[in-house]
Amino acid sequence: MKPVRLKQTYELLQAYEAFDHKNVSLEPPFPASIEDLLTFHSPEYINAVENLNNGNETNNAFNFNFGPGDNPIYKNIFDASLLSTGGSLVAAKLIETGTVDRAFNISGGLHHAMPGYAYGFCVFNDPVIAIKHFLKQGLKVAYVDIDCHHGDGVQHAFYDTDAVLTISIHESGQFLFPGTGWVEELGTGKGRGYSVNLPLHPYTSAEIIMWAFNQTVLQLIDKFNPDILVTQLGIDSHFNDPITHLNQTAQGFESIIKEFDKLPYPWLAVGGGGYDTIAVARCWAIAFAVMSKQKLSNKIPTQYSGKYSVDSLYDPQPPPTHSNYQSTIQSYAENSVLGIQKMVFPTFGIR
Repeated sequence: MKPVRLKQTYELLQAYEAFDHKNVSLEPPFPASIEDLLTFHSPEYINAVENLNNGNETNNAFNFNFGPGDNPIYKNIFDASLLSTGGSLVAAKLIETGTVDRAFNISGGLHHAMPGYAYGFCVFNDPVIAIKHFLKQGLKVAYVDIDCHHGDGVQHAFYDTDAVLTISIHESGQFLFPGTGWVEELGTGKGRGYSVNLPLHPYTSAEIIMWAFNQTVLQLIDKFNPDILVTQLGIDSHFNDPITHLNQTAQGFESIIKEFDKLPYPWLAVGGGGYDTIAVARCWAIAFAVMSKQKLSNKIPTQYSGKYSVDSLYDPQPPPTHSNYQSTIQSYAENSVLGIQKMVFPTFGIR
């Protein structure tokens, strides 16, 4: 995923002088260690990524799912991936020690990476590695993923445990990579009922996304009563995103972030997907402002708006409606919610 997204987000927050607020401190990332990576990834895979660091294709790169397409090889791939993973670990440690009660690593959220191979633009799975850190301290974690793509790698990591509740709200795998994330994927063994998936139809509106969230997510988190909340805040669900098909808005995204903000748990947020880079910058700035108790003006500061030709923090116009699909969109969401209520709610004693 293009690092320009991070630059544009940082510049936007800087233009708003958001980093000068009393609730904000900027902490440098440190590279994750091999020991950190080994909490989820195989030694063979880690070694393969390290060998690719100088941009030299090795004969076995394809064995680890690297190559043209979703997982290209680039110079310093290992070093860059250590830093983004380390950023989430720095944030996790600050929260775990009580130094801060919330932190946001915009370079994190690489939720597709699997133990032994790269997947969906993701090399190392920083949400999993950060959650593993919390588990080592005996802490329970609720993980909520609002990226447009199913959080398959995180689900995979914790599919058989009741110490982590994973919830993913995403465009249905019927229409979008990675083709997973069905309501019926409930977990196994002690983890049965602790993997929750809420698939949505293409063109689902911000209002329906919010309705589905309110019907399921908040009750589950409340009953699970975690020690830590981890959220993956991918914004490829935005209606301007060139890859996906949901109709989320900046305003709708903020509504979800405000619900997280009301929860009484220490909160680690990580980034994620998003391929309209200005939509990403706007929405992550909104999330950062909510997390740090700031109010940003809708009018974007001149130095940023002039550089990137964007005037409004929030979406000035609603997304196009797809009236031919409205009944299908609504019923798809209702069926997903009903499935969760029937198959997952009993695990938590929710009626």
